[in-house]
Amino acid sequence: MGKKIKKEVEPPPKDVFDPLTIESKKAATVVLMLNSPEEEILAKACEAIYKFALKGEENKATLLQLGAVEPLTKLLTHEDKTVRRNATMIFGILTSNNDVKKLLRELDVMNSVIAQLSPEEEVVIHEFASLCLANMSIEYTGKLQIFQHGALEPLLRLLSSPDPDVKKNSIECIYNLVQDFQCRTTFQELNAIPPVLDLLKSEYPIIQLLALKTLGVITNDKKSQAMLRDSQGLDHLIKILETKELNDLHAEALSVVANCLEDMESMLLIQQTGGLRKFLAFAENSTIPDIQKNAARAIAKAAYDPESRKLFHEQEVEKCLVTLLGSESDGTKVAASQAISAMCENTGSKEFFSTQGIPQLVHLLKSDSEEVREAAALALANLTTSNPANANAAAEADAIEPLISTLSSKRDGAVANAATVLTNMAMQEPLRGAMQSHDVLQALIGPLGSANAVVQSKAALAVAATACDAEARAELRNRGGLEPLVELLHSKNDEVRRYSSQAVMVCAGDEPTAAELCRLGALDILEEINLSVSRKNKFSEAAYNKLLNNNLSLKYSQTGYLSSSNLIGDGFYDYGRINPGTKLLPLKELCLQGPSDQRAVLLINNKSVDVSLPMEDKSSDLSYGRSISSSSSLRGASREKTISRFSTGFGSPTELKSDPTSGRNTVLSKSATKEKGLRKGRGKKEEEKVKEEEEVLAIPKLAGEGSPEKEWYPPPDPDLCTYVYEVTRSILPITNLKEQIELLAKYVAEKMGGRIAKDKLPDFSWELHISELKFQLKSNVIPIGYIKKGIFYHRALLFKALADKIGVGCSLVRGEYGRTWNEVKLLDQSRKGVTGGLPAPEIFIVDLMFHPGALMKLGSREANLYRFL
Repeated sequence: MGKKIKKEVEPPPKDVFDPLTIESKKAATVVLMLNSPEEEILAKACEAIYKFALKGEENKATLLQLGAVEPLTKLLTHEDKTVRRNATMIFGILTSNNDVKKLLRELDVMNSVIAQLSPEEEVVIHEFASLCLANMSIEYTGKLQIFQHGALEPLLRLLSSPDPDVKKNSIECIYNLVQDFQCRTTFQELNAIPPVLDLLKSEYPIIQLLALKTLGVITNDKKSQAMLRDSQGLDHLIKILETKELNDLHAEALSVVANCLEDMESMLLIQQTGGLRKFLAFAENSTIPDIQKNAARAIAKAAYDPESRKLFHEQEVEKCLVTLLGSESDGTKVAASQAISAMCENTGSKEFFSTQGIPQLVHLLKSDSEEVREAAALALANLTTSNPANANAAAEADAIEPLISTLSSKRDGAVANAATVLTNMAMQEPLRGAMQSHDVLQALIGPLGSANAVVQSKAALAVAATACDAEARAELRNRGGLEPLVELLHSKNDEVRRYSSQAVMVCAGDEPTAAELCRLGALDILEEINLSVSRKNKFSEAAYNKLLNNNLSLKYSQTGYLSSSNLIGDGFYDYGRINPGTKLLPLKELCLQGPSDQRAVLLINNKSVDVSLPMEDKSSDLSYGRSISSSSSLRGASREKTISRFSTGFGSPTELKSDPTSGRNTVLSKSATKEKGLRKGRGKKEEEKVKEEEEVLAIPKLAGEGSPEKEWYPPPDPDLCTYVYEVTRSILPITNLKEQIELLAKYVAEKMGGRIAKDKLPDFSWELHISELKFQLKSNVIPIGYIKKGIFYHRALLFKALADKIGVGCSLVRGEYGRTWNEVKLLDQSRKGVTGGLPAPEIFIVDLMFHPGALMKLGSREANLYRFL
């Protein structure tokens, strides 16, 4: 072992004249001799050129410049054996020069060179012809020419040559050739593995090494793996690994074994013969970093097969991999982490690593090597996926802080893997709280803005997993994390779009964050996505609906439906039906517009008036739409003052016009009478003070005029406040749901003009009433309490608003031609006391027009007439 290949080349015959000694100045003369017709001169010239070329690369370049190559190629097929041999020797030397190789490819001399490999030729010709082909096979073009001219078969034949140089050159050329897929296919067809395996018995390490390298390439193919197994090649490989004296071959031998472990039959054979246990012990105990790295890589490649994972687990491969994690070599750490990632598909392995692998992997997250951190994060990601116990183990090993630090890594893979681990840990509330205390959401903002689609998707999923409470969402909002999240909705990548939609859905869980998302355009983007069959997903639809649930005005305008869980709040407004893609103007903008012939905008605003402020503060607040006077003082104001107040966004025109058909009942009139009585008992100063307050209220000021820094407020609705107070006091205490609904329906009808006979509906002059309000209020926005003559959609909206205030569940449904109705659910009282499960509640439509308080079963003839006719 360890012998160097050294052999004296047989010199050309010396029977004509002594060898020429060529200096550079004589080179041209010798080159001219190559055209001589005399064989002896040709042989001597070739011998002289050979010696000249051996002296260095400069001489080779000189010969090329002198034009020696082309005449030499003709001598490769010369009839004289000596001339042919000497010319072949020259090309063996010259082809180490790149320019010579290029010229030979152009001259297409491969057939002539390959012909020298025939069995009839001398060993020295075999040696230099194979050397020439080995040099030529380095570049792809030369490799292609050699293969196309059929050199592989004669080269394989030369592997059994008694000359080690011939073997070395031939296997080196074969190694270069099999890098090409087509050549590997031919290699299999020629059954070439046995002669290559025989080279493993050679005395020369370089030959053994080249043979192993060749096997390492060809065994990437399943068929070659089977051929190696059938040729008992695995035994040769295991013996090499067991022989300490061959440690310089161990790394390459491991590469071949790694390929063979991918073949299940080879894996079983190695396991049955005890080779697998020897292999793992060898990997664990080796002190050579490359050996450990290649062993770990072999395990990683094989572990992607379920049966192989099972065999590895039976051989306790986990202990070996944990040992390799402690290597000083970063390459070994990376390979071991990757092997652990592959073994995670085995449940038993996952459980083992919980106590003996996770702490070491967490430690690797603090490595200075970015590649090591990435591989460790990948292993932790696979270990913690769908495994709460491992997620807890990672947290106990103090993984949270290094994982969050890894989110700022320069390697996209490390960031994506760390985000995945954090997502898995966030599935448990205690761990999620610990992560939030380390500012995980702030750390995720950077990855959300990454240019890498995988990082974007994993970061968005991590946000969805961690922003599960209002405090976390507020942090994300305040840190500016919503902007990049909304931007990801534009992504063309399906996974990025899906996970960012999921994150938006989670973040829309509270009103402030939902409002900010809408301000950033998330609602419009999601609407656009959902209009596309190919781009929409279940999360984009859910996110859109959730944002709509926090923007009920838009939801009702777009869908025409509010469920019993959609509780109408202050600031809700019914703009009417809008088409998908149409932008709904904000309430402030609508309030600042003048009246038009468009449908009136109905406003719900039950914010109570503030009477606690000093008079100076009250007068200043009025400019921004905040009402601070009591309903009694508003009612005491003149008709002109009231209208003037509302035209600027505040006040209440309760006393607009006395109309016996308006439906105003004794509740409000009694209130007004009571207030007048109270006023009589006041002192003169107090009366003057109230008068001054009313005069201040009458001063018209546009929102934002005089004090631009003040906030704008929607116009108040004292009458609605009174309605809410009255139904809360009189209807809320009732325990029977059906009775509550009936009384509330009668109350709403009474406030909106009373019962209307069907044949009298055309005579009910509600349009004129609405037009007068719009003109008098100088706006298209009308608070619902101001309407005293309302039809279907006015009454249904008021019913829904009041029902939501007292906890009576009902939905609001918009139909065609101005029809709108409320649906309620009631249990069949006839089954009260019957044993067994309760039936599903029945749905009824509430009559607010023709027979206020009547309940019509959905689907019945009377219900259909109410909705459609």
